[in-house]
Amino acid sequence: MGLRLETPLYLLLLLPAALYLYWVWKSTARMDGRRRKAVLAVRGAVVLLLVLALAGLQTVAAIERQAVVFVADRSDSVARDDALAAWIQAASTAKEADDAAGVVSAGANASVERQASEAAIERFAFGGEIDGRYTRLDEALRLAGALLPEDASPRIVLLSDGKENVGDAAAQARLLRDRGVPVDVVPLASAQRSDAAVEALRLPERLYKGERYAVEADIESTFAGEAVLRIYEDNREIASRSIELTPGANRFVLQGIAFEEGLHRYRAELYAELDQVSANNAAYGFSRVEGPPRALLVEGSEGEAANVANALDASLIPYELVAPELLPLELIDYAAYDSIVLVGVPATRLSERRMQLIEQAVRDYGVGLVMIGGEQSYGLGGYFQTPIERALPVYMDLRGKREMPSLALMLVIDKSGSMSDGKLELAQEAAARTAELLRERDTIGVLAFDSAPWWVVEPQPLTEKDDVIERIGSIAADGGTDIYPAVAEAFAKAKDIDAQRKHIILLTDGQSASNQSYEALAEQMVEAGVTLSTVAIGNDADQRLLERLAGLAQGRYYFTNDQSTVPAIFSREAVLISRTYVVDRPFVPAAAQAPDWQPLFAGGLPEVRAYVATTPKETAEVALASPEPDPLLARWQFGAGKAVAWTSDAAGKWAPDWVSWDRFPETFAGIVKWTFPAFGAAPMEVETKISGNEADIRVRVGDADRAEFGNLVATVTDEAMNVRQVELEPTAPGEYAGRAELLQPGAYLARIERSGGGTEEGPTSAAAVAGFVVPYSPEYRIGGRDGTEALVQIAELTGGRVLDFERPEDAFAAPTEPKLRVAGLHRELLAAALLLWVADIALRRLQLTRTALRRFMPRRSARGEAVPPTEQPGAATAAERLRRKLSAERAARPEQPSRAAHPSAPASPKAQAPAHPAPAPPPAPPAPAADPSSPEAGTDRMSRLLEAKRRRGRL
Repeated sequence: MGLRLETPLYLLLLLPAALYLYWVWKSTARMDGRRRKAVLAVRGAVVLLLVLALAGLQTVAAIERQAVVFVADRSDSVARDDALAAWIQAASTAKEADDAAGVVSAGANASVERQASEAAIERFAFGGEIDGRYTRLDEALRLAGALLPEDASPRIVLLSDGKENVGDAAAQARLLRDRGVPVDVVPLASAQRSDAAVEALRLPERLYKGERYAVEADIESTFAGEAVLRIYEDNREIASRSIELTPGANRFVLQGIAFEEGLHRYRAELYAELDQVSANNAAYGFSRVEGPPRALLVEGSEGEAANVANALDASLIPYELVAPELLPLELIDYAAYDSIVLVGVPATRLSERRMQLIEQAVRDYGVGLVMIGGEQSYGLGGYFQTPIERALPVYMDLRGKREMPSLALMLVIDKSGSMSDGKLELAQEAAARTAELLRERDTIGVLAFDSAPWWVVEPQPLTEKDDVIERIGSIAADGGTDIYPAVAEAFAKAKDIDAQRKHIILLTDGQSASNQSYEALAEQMVEAGVTLSTVAIGNDADQRLLERLAGLAQGRYYFTNDQSTVPAIFSREAVLISRTYVVDRPFVPAAAQAPDWQPLFAGGLPEVRAYVATTPKETAEVALASPEPDPLLARWQFGAGKAVAWTSDAAGKWAPDWVSWDRFPETFAGIVKWTFPAFGAAPMEVETKISGNEADIRVRVGDADRAEFGNLVATVTDEAMNVRQVELEPTAPGEYAGRAELLQPGAYLARIERSGGGTEEGPTSAAAVAGFVVPYSPEYRIGGRDGTEALVQIAELTGGRVLDFERPEDAFAAPTEPKLRVAGLHRELLAAALLLWVADIALRRLQLTRTALRRFMPRRSARGEAVPPTEQPGAATAAERLRRKLSAERAARPEQPSRAAHPSAPASPKAQAPAHPAPAPPPAPPAPAADPSSPEAGTDRMSRLLEAKRRRGRL
């Protein structure tokens, strides 16, 4: 071990330090010799320690030990966690006591399993969360390099099959080489399994309606056997074939016909009994079928959309007619249509997911949306605060436009234990949405019940809306179910409220524990003008009781198996009970905005008898208005798409003159056509390329349009509706590129628009929509290159070794290079300087004589016992000694005359007969002003002596 200075130049401070010590020697001239030398020595030591601390005094020792970090490839192509853990544990048994060992796991991500430490690795098992779908070694090597201590000979041992498909391990190896860190490699064999994989699916990028096309599927297999290959267009199976697989490459061709226009996703799926890996059994493809625009017609009740369908037929617009429950559940299926038309569809028949998909298809991918009214639409249909309301140009509630009847609404919500699987949360959202819909002068009460009722919100005017909503969110699921006491309690409160409309909404998913007379209770409710609607959730609810109770109390009964429709049911009930949203006064619409639609209305318009009242949004255009004025026909741009609202019906009940109007087909077809996207004329070409787990998006703009484009943004949406924005940067004139990280295999849609284009409140500049697929990870591909060559390259780059999996003890058998362990001493130096500084203060401030020290030293009595310092001779204080001395002097003086003045005092025997007369005392000094024999004079003398002593001590 040795010493060294990190910054030796600070030693130059010793020169001014010497001058300082000379000054200290001169300033302590009044001290006695030994004390003066001690002060100088201590002060010099303090200065020296401070200078050494500034100069960075360090200890240097040569250390010969190893630090090895194991990097274990735990991706799915290896899948040998137990074997790798056993190998690492066996390798660690060969390390010396002071060697350090650590472990890092590698997959798509990297995780530290064990910090590099000298402790032995015993009973080791992997615990880090690793995504095994990809192999990324560079991140794991970087993390391992960061764990290596500086005072040991470093080394990394990489256990992998070398089949890296993300990142660049060779680049990281070069960085480790520059740091002097060798990487030993242990080649692993890939897991051998019976496997068949769909390597690729090929079909034409563009097709025409009615065109026959070939679908080619490339399949790689490790076994021979039977399998079934199925081809899907979107989610519809279009071909199925039994095939015979042989080991190696297989290619199969299936035929299809392009029936429907639009962008379609194709999927090939393979089924084989001998296949042990399912992650590679599907491949995807996209194709756009050219043809006339196509609409998706959604009908609320049978025959309600017949007039709209006839109008589309007359204009040769193809469409598909479906019920709300049959709407697709994937975004790509909506992208196959140019417009979606909802005719009399209530929100209670649309799940939350379907409404979100429709909103996203309009906003992000330019699909049009048309809603046609009726008794099941808009506010009457329960669309308040739904994704459909966000996409439409009108609000569902009436915002201070007309006088509405006062309303008292009691919400009776089942909070039993069976409501804990998400039902209660949706019931809370429904209650909160209903509170948002009501006005301040309306009365609301929220009663939760299990085996007994409990008022969450006592009936009160809705003046503190936020507080009411917060209390609604505090309901917790627990207990049994008893309906009758809850309904009776709600009725008891509602009947005494002063309101024009009194209504109770009961929601439950179970059976009542008691069976009392609901008929008598319902009769009392009818007499008091209180109505009751019931909502049954799931098949376990007492549907017969709830339906009968709603009928007896003149309300409505709802049954749903889709919990997400509960908020729509509640908001629909809140609108229906007010009985104000339907305006049934005949009128002739007045043309307002939308000048490009004026030719459709030329020559006069038919009469409208009724419509659903709504409120136009701030940026919407009202093409036709009622005398109220309320919007009858409104439109706006919503993101990349367009949306239209027609608030009357199309079945002929509210607007019979319109459906019999000879220009009705042309007018409604023109309205639907206005919502069609214009992507067909987009001046862009979009290409995608998959690299590992990333998608490179490249866009080319035509020469004539380059000057009009600034920056571009790609909105990428996966099958789970997760959206991410990708900035596309210019790479060449008219060319843009960006990269999106996409770990999940599947089908993706990308919308390309000018940066800052699409918003919910104004026009968008979206120009193109493209579909692309991310195939399954290369981790699951059969065959491929051998990764051993890549591992050997890493070892050669870093000066490492190629180890045998059968000899784990070789991990610590590499030669070590001595490392210098350097430890700074600045803390120790500063601590010593601080202690010496305290000693310096003591030497200068305290005078420790030999006599003073003797008083604190213990003495022994004649018996050998320790005598306390306070009982030892000389332990008295200086003041006491002075007092004793003065008393002795007074006793030695001759007797004062005052004593002779008392003859009665007996004389001492010695005074009466002295044997020898005492010698005469020496002449006394001149008498002071006061009597020196008095106690006061003695005290003054003692004070002067003490003061002189203190002055001497300060010198």
